[in-house]
Amino acid sequence: MSTERINKLLQDIRMLNEENYALVQSLREMILKLDEGVSEEVKYGGLLFSAARPFCGVFSYKNHVTLEFGLGASLPDKYKKLEGEGKYRRHLKLTSEQDISDKHVHDYLLLALKAAS
Repeated sequence: MSTERINKLLQDIRMLNEENYALVQSLREMILKLDEGVSEEVKYGGLLFSAARPFCGVFSYKNHVTLEFGLGASLPDKYKKLEGEGKYRRHLKLTSEQDISDKHVHDYLLLALKAAS
């Protein structure tokens, strides 16, 4: 994916909400470190991350950031933090850096990556 498109999206997020930008950057760093085969692209108005196939997306809204899991309904939810009631998708709504640890984001990312492999 074009880093130019990714950088443009990140600039837009930063202009609208500095806190969301910081959250998105923290999530990107965490996701890209999961595996050397993880890639990112701009899609659906956010960042979509793939390994063997897409496993999560990061989307910035006015007052929060969501970490979306396309196959989230099939993920074990031992922490009971996943939101949504769709047939497949689930998400984590994040409003602060503290939410990344409080909502066990890394654990959910590992599960989503494994499910997509």
